[in-house]
Amino acid sequence: MTSTQSIPSVVDRIKPVATGAPVVFVHFVAGRTAFALGEEALLFVAPDGAEQRVPLHAGGILAVACDGARILTGGDDGKVVATNAKGESETVATDAKHRWIDRVALGPDGAVAWAAGKQAFVRTRKGEVKSVDLPSSIGGLAFAPKGLRLAIAHYGGVSLWFPNAQAAPEMLAWKGSHLDVAFSPDGKFLVTSMQEATLHGWRLMDGKDMRMSGYSAKVRSMAFTAGGKWLATSGSEQLILWPFGSKDGPMGKQPRMVLPHDKRVAAVACHPLEEIVAAGFEDGMVMLARIDDGAEILAKKPGSAAVSALAWSEEGAKLAFGTEDGEAGVVDLA
Repeated sequence: MTSTQSIPSVVDRIKPVATGAPVVFVHFVAGRTAFALGEEALLFVAPDGAEQRVPLHAGGILAVACDGARILTGGDDGKVVATNAKGESETVATDAKHRWIDRVALGPDGAVAWAAGKQAFVRTRKGEVKSVDLPSSIGGLAFAPKGLRLAIAHYGGVSLWFPNAQAAPEMLAWKGSHLDVAFSPDGKFLVTSMQEATLHGWRLMDGKDMRMSGYSAKVRSMAFTAGGKWLATSGSEQLILWPFGSKDGPMGKQPRMVLPHDKRVAAVACHPLEEIVAAGFEDGMVMLARIDDGAEILAKKPGSAAVSALAWSEEGAKLAFGTEDGEAGVVDLA
């Protein structure tokens, strides 16, 4: 990308938000934008600009998940906290050993999951807590789209655990350290980001392996498009999109690459209804790309720090962003 001057822009539609702290996560909840700040609190911002700051942890927020109705956070105080759309919070769990809670996930029917050290926990809607021990520290958690099944990434692969079953977790093995994990929306594929600058995947029907490489850095952000046809990823000086529209996924296929830039993509977010992806770069710029024709729109000009959080509103009319130095805002695309 040589210049953004010739690209259509919506930067004049940004409503800035003064967060006062690094932004680690952002999501829309019941019409308000919720920014998770690196230091202890959630910041809710209403469409009219009214703010509500909710302190949650005695220390840093290390992990966040949201399903549009509730926000689940894990902190270095050893607590798991659930916060609803009104900003009301409750402590879901406190780790008995006061270990850091650095992975959380929200599942079906009110289930929540979190990780501490080499243990993963699930609490059902009825309040039952189940746990499982893993061979190494946990890198990522993800619930399957259907049924109470949790994917747990760790060194050497991924464990697939049914918390309500007595059986040991099923192991999908691949050498190396797996840092994050995601199911495809149809539940047919599972993808992990790795310590190396690569992704690994499995077709769950037969356990067939898939390698997705070519990155210049670790993939710290990945998301499937609304229909699950593409997997958008960070970690390169362009937005890399892997095809998942066929029964073989990306096996034997090359990725599509859009939004070339001289800085790496740091964060991605996929539009909830259309095949449009927002990409935030290490220099603070945010771009929108339409996958079918590669059309580009500038949503935010470069700033002083990397984009650390991106999220679309439920209907896709707004895009929220946050950066590592606390610059934040909401872009009204309606």
